Amino acid sequence: KIRECPFPPNVTLDPETAHPRLILSKDQKSVRWEYMLQESPDSPERFDADPCVLGCEAFTSGRHYWVVDVAEGQYCAVGVSKESLQRKAPVSFNPEEGIWAVQQWGFKNRALTSPPTLLNLPRVPKKIRISLDYEWGEVAFFDVENKIPIFTFPPASFAGERIRPWFWVELGSISLVR
Repeated sequence: KIRECPFPPNVTLDPETAHPRLILSKDQKSVRWEYMLQESPDSPERFDADPCVLGCEAFTSGRHYWVVDVAEGQYCAVGVSKESLQRKAPVSFNPEEGIWAVQQWGFKNRALTSPPTLLNLPRVPKKIRISLDYEWGEVAFFDVENKIPIFTFPPASFAGERIRPWFWVELGSISLVR
């Protein structure tokens, strides 16, 4: 059951966190992977090892959701992460490391549990709704077009930590949808 929040946040991508292979659109609503590394100022906020980018928004309470169009993201993952996530070294994409996400790997979909959980979905989703209920510690994913649940992580304790939208793009592009 989806617990609704009254207004979805207007999620945008944080250019300060974007890996040098990721190109953000001017409106910070879409990101694409490029083979060539971009000139990017080094900063402690920027992902260096994995092609990730965070949303600008950070949550410490409440219920929130946003929709991501993954139709052009052949190898991508969407979800949430702790703000304290390691950015200068490779990280395992799972809740133990501070990431709750689902991944599209070609025509396969999986939840990034430890180990990953293969998802037997009727089709590859084109638009994914990410729902975060901070107090319940719940992160859930839904196929927007056919309104079916994709995966819900077991309740987590975020322990007062700031939780941010998280995106990984290895090939292709993804876009945030209002």
